[in-house]
Amino acid sequence: MSDLGTLTYYLGIEVRQGRRGIELSQAAYARKVLEKAGMGACNPCATPMETRLKLSKHSASPAVDATEYRSLIGSLRYLMNTRPDLAFAVGFLSRFMEDPRQEHMAAIKHLLKYVAGTVDYGLVYARSNAEPGPVGYSDSDMADDLDGRKSTSGIIFFLDGNPVTWQSQKQRVVALSSCEAEYIAGALAACQGGVAWAKHIDTRFHYIRECVDNGAVRLAYAGTQEQLADILAKALGKDRFQKLRELIGVTKLK
Repeated sequence: MSDLGTLTYYLGIEVRQGRRGIELSQAAYARKVLEKAGMGACNPCATPMETRLKLSKHSASPAVDATEYRSLIGSLRYLMNTRPDLAFAVGFLSRFMEDPRQEHMAAIKHLLKYVAGTVDYGLVYARSNAEPGPVGYSDSDMADDLDGRKSTSGIIFFLDGNPVTWQSQKQRVVALSSCEAEYIAGALAACQGGVAWAKHIDTRFHYIRECVDNGAVRLAYAGTQEQLADILAKALGKDRFQKLRELIGVTKLK
């Protein structure tokens, strides 16, 4: 066994320990992704996805190279290890890997332009006075999927004020109301954060009721301005997106 000193780099993740805390980023990896896509010198944009963008699997636009599309999605998925602000856009565009079209590729290039403008962004893990233990947020949109009319769940958990796990995922069933979509998102959050710490998973959506009844999960209402998971459930406008990006801990490191 050898002592290699303080961790500085691990599988494309750069680690720096400074006065602010432990900083995690993937700047070098992000630049490689941009170069691979031929966008190393592209003009940046302010958000990863246009707010009113509607895409479908049944697109009439010309097909693109599926291998290239899937490769870019895979690279962006790995970049999400330190960039929860990318989660919704990457998850949404992953839905079209089977038969990608020009409009899908255009959306990926828009996302890459956002990456180009935020290459030096990452996460800082520091001591805080936040409530101890895991604190999570869950949110959902309502039937944004044009093909199956399924909603998207957004979930993020913090430990002592620092983000530790996040997820943006299309729900498996069609919700009949926004209330039902929120309920499903809350149940998924209970599995991921409230009880996942104990390695126990129950896929029934009513499971969250059991968690509340036995005290494993405590629910609290989060108003629109305090709903941090909003950034993981839908495409947002510039001001709202950048505010939430800062609140979930994604910040410029250099």
